[in-house]
Amino acid sequence: MQRAAALLRRGCGPRTPGPWGRNQSSAAAEASAVLNVRPERSRRERILTLESMNPQVKAVEYAVRGPIVLKAGEIELELQRGIKKPFTEVIRANIGDAQAMGQQPITFLRQVMALCTYPNLLDSPSFPEDAKKRARRILQACGGNSLGSYSASQGVNCIREDVAAYITRRDGGVPADPDNIYLTTGASDGISTILKILVSGGGKSRTGVLIPIPQYPLYSAVISELDAIQVNYYLDEENCWALNVNELRRAVKEAKDHCDPKVLCIINPGNPTGQVQSRKCIEDVIHFAWEEKLFLLADEVYQDNVYSPDCRFHSFKKVLYEMGPEYSSNVELASFHSTSKGYMGECGYRGGYMEVINLHPEIKGQLVKLLSVRLCPPVSGQAAMDIVVNPPVPGEESFEQFSREKESVLGNLAKKAKLTEDLFNQVPGIHCNPLQGAMYAFPRIFLPAKAVEAAQAHQMAPDMFYCMKLLEETGICVVPGSGFGQREGTYHFRMTILPPVEKLKTVLQKILFRYFSCPGTTRESCHLRSHSEVTSMKFLSLIQICVCSVSWGSTAGLCLGRPIAAHPEAQLAVLF
Repeated sequence: MQRAAALLRRGCGPRTPGPWGRNQSSAAAEASAVLNVRPERSRRERILTLESMNPQVKAVEYAVRGPIVLKAGEIELELQRGIKKPFTEVIRANIGDAQAMGQQPITFLRQVMALCTYPNLLDSPSFPEDAKKRARRILQACGGNSLGSYSASQGVNCIREDVAAYITRRDGGVPADPDNIYLTTGASDGISTILKILVSGGGKSRTGVLIPIPQYPLYSAVISELDAIQVNYYLDEENCWALNVNELRRAVKEAKDHCDPKVLCIINPGNPTGQVQSRKCIEDVIHFAWEEKLFLLADEVYQDNVYSPDCRFHSFKKVLYEMGPEYSSNVELASFHSTSKGYMGECGYRGGYMEVINLHPEIKGQLVKLLSVRLCPPVSGQAAMDIVVNPPVPGEESFEQFSREKESVLGNLAKKAKLTEDLFNQVPGIHCNPLQGAMYAFPRIFLPAKAVEAAQAHQMAPDMFYCMKLLEETGICVVPGSGFGQREGTYHFRMTILPPVEKLKTVLQKILFRYFSCPGTTRESCHLRSHSEVTSMKFLSLIQICVCSVSWGSTAGLCLGRPIAAHPEAQLAVLF
């Protein structure tokens, strides 16, 4: 290198080549040769590779933001660059992000957050006094009267007090202790934190964690990350995704051969399945946990999202206490809630809490220590959680507007749940259980053999293949059921019901139209035999006609999904 530099300093750099390219100086050529010399040894291997990385992290899968969602992002970029598609936008029906789907924030919550973020607004007449009162109380509990300061690791004291008061009101007077409340970065943070405390042992003594199938992929992801043992128990799809205690017994009995079942996770209302558990079911689960000495995790983030008039949310904490001291003093329970769901849909603030009861005092100290490692959850998220649990009450200035907005959000969700359920169930080959609660539909799709074979040829799960094709051809992004778990031989997908009604109708139209265009959908699999069978069905709206081709040869047998005008002689398969 030094020799090359010396040669170049002597003015022997390359000159503009002549017609024959022969006027480059020999010194410059020599310098170039010196510069191009490379050590013969290969580049040193990187320290971090797929082989050397943490194998538990590599095992983590999270379908809600998996390959389908990554592909959706690629398609959005292509649309922005002007690449033509059969659609003009990607509709992300894959995740329960209410405000991304167009839901408006609750005014009172945003008013208090604005005041907390910029306290100078406390002097403005534009804000109601009850919002100012909430903001002052929160700020006075923060270091330096600022959301920008750290809080205690367990959370701001007055906010934990408000959470405890909320739980007591919700549960009809069952007491809640602020010292048992831990503010978290969304419910997910609380769930993963408590599982870190619970997982231990090795070999057959390794902790087993029972999770429902279908499940929210957070659970399987955290279990993989912690190298715990996932123990599946299956919800009963034929009985509206009910939880059967006999299935829990089967799962625990089989698991004891290879692990130590120690944790039972419940999601109520269900995600992705949308069922709301009855009080009797909750009592049975609590008794089973007491009997088997299982630590209960109750994921209750959708507690405000109950739509069926025949269903009611019952908290595990309330039912546990009402079962008597034998249970209420012994069953260890962690319950979780969040700002992200319900009627508020404040996903971005990452606010949440967990209430942990009957925890051993020494373990409580260990939990606080673990929480201290991450200092504290976002104080803005804690403030948002406070507004959720301490909303306007009758007699306060903001109560009427708050009530209208809350009822509007929940009422619209109930209508969209019914719309989605009804439309799916009017189509042969798709079955959707009642959407009693939460924010999702999880319909079962009956894919024909040719569609399954096509997926296998692409080395993809059949429902993953279906969802990928749906995205590529319609712009609708949903999550395959295989990402949540399902019984072998069944196929599903999860879609949110959050889009506005007109956009939701578009989503449903495209999904159902795409279903009848999938490879291998034969006349027999369409089930409908005549026009009268079609027209006798009760449809909410006439949006699209899908017909089967009259050519039913051995290689045809496809439902082309073309408008009836294109094939007036064809037999109707479905009217949507």
